[in-house]
Amino acid sequence: MQSSSFDVLVIGAGIAGATAAAHLAPTLRVGLIEAEEVAGYHSTGRSAAIWIQNYGPPDVQALSGLSRRFFEHPPDGFAATPIMARRPVAFLAPSEQEPLLERMLAEGAGLREIAVQDLRQMVPALREGYATRAAIEDDAFDMDVAVLHQGFLKLLRHHSGTLALRSRTGRVERVAGRWEVDIVEGGHFSAPILVDAAGAWGDAVALQAGVRPLGLQPKRRTGAIIDPQPWDARDWPLLNDCDHNWYCRPEARTRLMVSPADETDVEPQDVQPDELDIAIGIDRMQQALAIDVRRVEHSWAGLRTFTPDRSLAFGWDARSEGFFWFVGQGGYGIQTSPAAGRLAADLILGRDPGDAAAILPVLDPRRFA
Repeated sequence: MQSSSFDVLVIGAGIAGATAAAHLAPTLRVGLIEAEEVAGYHSTGRSAAIWIQNYGPPDVQALSGLSRRFFEHPPDGFAATPIMARRPVAFLAPSEQEPLLERMLAEGAGLREIAVQDLRQMVPALREGYATRAAIEDDAFDMDVAVLHQGFLKLLRHHSGTLALRSRTGRVERVAGRWEVDIVEGGHFSAPILVDAAGAWGDAVALQAGVRPLGLQPKRRTGAIIDPQPWDARDWPLLNDCDHNWYCRPEARTRLMVSPADETDVEPQDVQPDELDIAIGIDRMQQALAIDVRRVEHSWAGLRTFTPDRSLAFGWDARSEGFFWFVGQGGYGIQTSPAAGRLAADLILGRDPGDAAAILPVLDPRRFA
C-alpha cells in the first residue's frame, strides 16, 4: 500500500482496535493499522478470558455489564460458533482473607456465599483446611477470544474497512488538520482522526505523534498448563483466592491453566514467561488443591496495561486535536470489548453514549492532564 486516505485511523488491531474499528466502519472510512504479521498477537492472543461481573474497578464493571447481551446474542453472522460457555467463579477465603470476602459479598453483584464443603463437591481436589469460607459467582462464563476478535475484524471488512498488517508506524504528525502516518516498511496513511488503541505501546504511539503520554504501565501476567490427573477438572469453576494471589481454570477440556496472578512491571515487548512465576503459581495452587504436578506442558506470558489510576482511558486528548485515546484496558479488554468499542465510536461520532454516559468522567484521559 503506497498511500491511503481515511476518515479515521486506528493504531493497534488487538481486541480494542478491532472493536473500535468495527463500530466506526458503518459510518466512516476506517484504516486499522497493525505492526505485527497477525492481528491480536500480543495481549489479545494470549488472554485466558472469562467474563466476571465482579472484576475490576466500577467503570470496568459497568462496561462488562453493558457487554453481556452481546455475548449472549451476537449479531447474525458474527460467529459460526458460540462466543460464551457458562463457568462459575469461586472465591476461596483462608481465615486471614475473611474480611475481603465480607467486602466482596457486600459490594459485589450476583455473588453468594457457599459452604466450603459444598464447593468441595464441585472441586473434590480442594484441600481440607485451606479455606474457612467461600463465595461463588454463578453467572460468569468463558469467552472464545479468537472467535470474538475475528468476528469484529469480519465486521470491519464487511463495511469496507481496511486492515493493514506488518505496518509499524514511523513518523506520525499532524499537518493541516490531518494525521499523517508513515509506515516503517513503506507506505503512508492519512486521516483527520487518530485512535490510539496500541495497548502496551499506547504511550509510544503518543510520543511518535508528539502527544503527552498518560503514564501507561504494561505488566506481565503468566500462565501455565498442567495435567490435573487423577482429577477430572472439565466442569470445575474458575478458582481463586479473595486476595487474587493465584487462580486456575479448566483448559482444553482435560487440562488446568494455573497463574500466580502476577503483575510485574515491564517495558512493552514480546513478553516471555519467567520460570519463578510459573513455580510460584503452581505452589500457591497446590496449597489449595491436592494436585501432583509432574510437569508443565506449556507456559506463556502476556501484557496487561494500566493507567496510573487503573481505570480506563477513553476520549479525546487534552491538547492534541483529533487524537483519541482508547487504552488502559488492563486485564479487562475482552469482557468489556463490545460496549467499549461502541462507546469509543459514540464519542468519536458525537452520538449519545446511552447508559455508558455515567462513567465518562472516570474514563476521560484529560484527568491526567
